[in-house]
Formats: sequence, structure tokens, C-alpha cells
Amino acid sequence: MNSTTTHFPKAKDLMQESPRSPRQRIGGYALLARMADKGRATINGIQGDYHFNCPLDNMLFGFKGVNGDDVRKVLLSGASDEEVAAWFNTHGTPKTPEEIEEWSRQLEQVSLHDDPEKGEWFDEECRRLGLDPARTTLFEMLEADDRASHPWSGQD
Repeated sequence: MNSTTTHFPKAKDLMQESPRSPRQRIGGYALLARMADKGRATINGIQGDYHFNCPLDNMLFGFKGVNGDDVRKVLLSGASDEEVAAWFNTHGTPKTPEEIEEWSRQLEQVSLHDDPEKGEWFDEECRRLGLDPARTTLFEMLEADDRASHPWSGQD
């Protein structure tokens, strides 16, 4: 038996299915479920084309003032989703439930279309997926990309 898979017998195999939607919240945090799926898959070597500690994950890490290496250690400990959320609540920059809700709500509306650094990439990805870059949020693009990458996984 491969010892790396014993940490997370329920880690999603991201070579076969997509991580959870960036909209799915744990502890009120957008991105946390997706980040946890990618982190656990990376630890197990089944991350496919997904990347843990990427710029998307760092939106969450930056909001809370934590870093990817520390989050990886929490995931490596075998922490459940709820335990990861509890860790976020007790580490980094303190946030109220209202601040977490507002940040998550605003993040759901973010588009990179006009971003000077990422706009060109975002627009190309949207066009590849048949989306109008000017009317598409980052989360909508990610969800469409997940569906295109794993159409057989039953993800909505």
C-alpha cells in the first residue's frame, strides 16, 4: 500500500473528478472546500492538472493572513473540512462571521476580465469555454472549466 494515500482515504482523485465548486462554503469561507480538495489530492499525488497554493488559494490565504505551507500541514494532519475551517478561524488575521460572509460574497462576483495581469489569460479561457469574458465571473469560468475537464464526473 502506498503510504501517502493512508492520510486521506477520501481525498478526491482530481485526475478523475473536479474539486468542489469555489462557491461551496465551509465555515462561511468561499474557496475553502476547493482548496482542501486540491491540497489533499496534492498530498496524495492525485491532483491531476490542479494546483494547491495557487493564486486562487492565495486569495483565501491572503484574506486570513495565513500561508500555504501552514495550511498544507493542517491538511497533512488529516483534518476534516470542519477542522480546517476551525483552524482558519483561530489563525492569521481575525475575521468576524460578517467579514467572512462579505468577503465570500464579493469574491463570487470577481471577474478578471479587466485585470491588467490576468485579464488576457482569463479572456482566453472564457472564449475557449464558450463564455463571454465581459459577463463571466471567475467562479463561473472555473465551474465551466471543471465541467469541460471532467464531463463524466456528474459535477454541476
